Amino acid sequence: MKTYFLTGGLGFIGYHLAKRLLKDKNNVIIFDIQKHYLPLNISSWPYYSEYRVDDLKHTGEENGMQLTIIRGDCLDAKWLRESLEKARPEVIVHLAALSIAGICSDNPSEARLNIVDNTMVILDVLKDVSFPFERFVYLSSSMVYGNFRRDYDGQIIPAAEDQPCNPIDVYGTLKLSSELLIKVYNYRFAIPYTIIRPSAVYGLTDCNRRVTEIFLTNALMGKELLLDNKGTHQLDFTYIDDLIEGLTLALNNKSTLNDTFNISGGKGWSINQLADIVCELVPDTKIRRVDAVPFRPNRGAQDISKANRVFGYTPHFGLRDGLKAYLGALKSVNNMK
Repeated sequence: MKTYFLTGGLGFIGYHLAKRLLKDKNNVIIFDIQKHYLPLNISSWPYYSEYRVDDLKHTGEENGMQLTIIRGDCLDAKWLRESLEKARPEVIVHLAALSIAGICSDNPSEARLNIVDNTMVILDVLKDVSFPFERFVYLSSSMVYGNFRRDYDGQIIPAAEDQPCNPIDVYGTLKLSSELLIKVYNYRFAIPYTIIRPSAVYGLTDCNRRVTEIFLTNALMGKELLLDNKGTHQLDFTYIDDLIEGLTLALNNKSTLNDTFNISGGKGWSINQLADIVCELVPDTKIRRVDAVPFRPNRGAQDISKANRVFGYTPHFGLRDGLKAYLGALKSVNNMK
């Protein structure tokens, strides 16, 4: 049994990780500002934020583990320090961030505060805490790679952790900046770290208007699916259960210290393929393709062989199985047939 301190633990990924840790008989302290970045009239955040809290409390009670929820901003060094000193966790997982790429591009100063600056504050606090801890874990992003490289035939080469990172957007640039800060603090102050790069994560309680949430929600509401760039863009979609399994394995393996790992589905899927699967699962869904090209990296599969080799990570959900599970969970939680 360990004590985990999760910044942003009431967010989409944080909630699922906290639930898994509680089920695995660990104590969890969540440090979360409970702030959302999308207009509430287009977001299901009010509903899911309450759902996450209630479900985590129930999971903690059911498994006899301690769950503590602290309302706090990672930019508040004094409150963060006091909370950490009281909790004395073995593992700190930093998930708190402005995690919507489009909003980061429109609001770069706010994005910097809530991605880079808050990371620097927590690192600066951790270098002086009075208790020993095992590691600091950072959730980065596949966006740090920028446009994925292609071979001579024009095929996308899976992005490996050791290839150069050339982000082309604000979000990816700030995530990479945080990774560099973490490595500096490791070099200067011996803060042990593990960096995880997930990709296109989807699943129950996601309310950041990612493409999987938009497509399934629109299909259930009888709305058409709009595909920009005619649906040719590729992503390495990762079902939330796979990411949490990989995270759990990485958190408990000494070989992952001071290193970086991709955790994803390990396969590139086009938006066309995503839309086709949604149409299979929700019949009579209509698709409309447009020429508009979005300003985002042209990605594909991440290379996950390193995670498999070092700590045995293997994804279990292909895109169809993941979407089917996501759809079933959506219907169950929202009492739909």
